[in-house]
This record gives sequence, structure tokens and C-alpha cells, in this order.
Amino acid sequence: MAEPATPSTLKIYLLQKLRETILSGRYKPGDRLNESLIAREFKISRIPVREALLQLQESGLVTNRKRKGMFVTLLSEEDTQKINSVRLVLETEALKLARRRMTPETAAALTALVDKMEGWDGTLSEAAALDLEFHRTIWEASGNAYLAKVLDSLVASLFTYKTLEHISYDLRRWRLNHHRALLDVVLGSEEQDIQGALLMHLRMAYKDPERYSSLARSQSWPARTGKDPEITRR
Repeated sequence: MAEPATPSTLKIYLLQKLRETILSGRYKPGDRLNESLIAREFKISRIPVREALLQLQESGLVTNRKRKGMFVTLLSEEDTQKINSVRLVLETEALKLARRRMTPETAAALTALVDKMEGWDGTLSEAAALDLEFHRTIWEASGNAYLAKVLDSLVASLFTYKTLEHISYDLRRWRLNHHRALLDVVLGSEEQDIQGALLMHLRMAYKDPERYSSLARSQSWPARTGKDPEITRR
């Protein structure tokens, strides 16, 4: 006989607990998530565990390796560079469209998010959530739902992976504060260089984000200057 449908409350609870377990560091990037062991730990069947892991996969927190199972997402430097090289092209288009279609309401929403980021004094996961909300607001403001959806899917693993990155409070604040510069360009005139502003923004968090794009080794892009705040890892 087929197993009865999993209650929605159980699915929500399990999803939250698994996410907390990963973000707490109990499961680290690259660790395998064994369905049977998780089901035994929570005293439930494997079906709700599988459903929860699939949802975590959609958010980028978990990766499905063929014939090996589910693993906590582990992105290499090359992975992030390749993702960001595509992101640079697509998000530049989203930023240009958002600037062209900017409304007072969207401008106010983006400004409020930047204010929150500059006043941030919470957890690293809360900071990452504010960061993602800012970018999603811009993608949605582009007016192209397909572009927004592709960007959301493309960078989900980047933002989720950033919540697993153990960095100093000062470095996180430094990165958050840079959103004001990107906002100024989005709210500015058509003459302002959006792609250059986005590239500099990505360089705040990633090494050579343009490496796998046509912009790689271009002499027209200034190198990052100054010493980054110290990164602390486990």
C-alpha cells in the first residue's frame, strides 16, 4: 500500500531543520546527506526526507551527484568564476532594463534595502538574505520574468554558498555597504557604465568573476585596489 501523503507541517519542519543543520556547520560543503540516516534520526520515512532534499537542491544548498546521492553544495573557485561570468552578462541586461523602467516605488524599495544593509547588525545569513533581496528586486524590475527566473536559478548556489562562508563581521559589512554604489548607478543616467559598476561590485566578493567571459584580461577594467578586510574561516 502506498504511504500516505506527507503532512505539510512535517515537510516544512524537516526542511527548516535540515537547512539549520547545514548552515550551522554540522554538515559541511562536500558532505554527503544520507537519506536513510536522516530518516532514522527524525524517526520518519525516507519520502519526506527526499522531498526536503529536493527543495534544498532547488535553493542551491544541496547538489545531486549522479549515482552518488545528495551532497552539501561545494563550489570551487572555477565554479564561482564560471557562474559569475554568465551572471555578469545577464545581470547587466537586467540592470539596464530596470534603470529604463525605474518607478518611484522600486527606487524606494531598493533604497530601503540599501539602508537596511548599511545598518545591518545581525547574523551572516540575514546579511545574505538582504543582499539577495536587493538583487532580486532589480531582476524583477527588469520587466522580463524569464530573465529574472534564469538569474535566480543561476545565482541561487552562489548566495546560498555565501551563507556557509565563515567570514569576519567587518568583511560582510564592507560588502554590504558597496550596494550603495550599485544603486546610484541604477538610479543614475544612461551614460553611467552599468557593466563596469556590476563587475566592481562582484569583485567585492569574488576573485576574478569575469575570468570566463569576454572581459577577461581586458585592459579597460580597473583592478581591485586596497586590502580586503580579513577573511576568517573554520
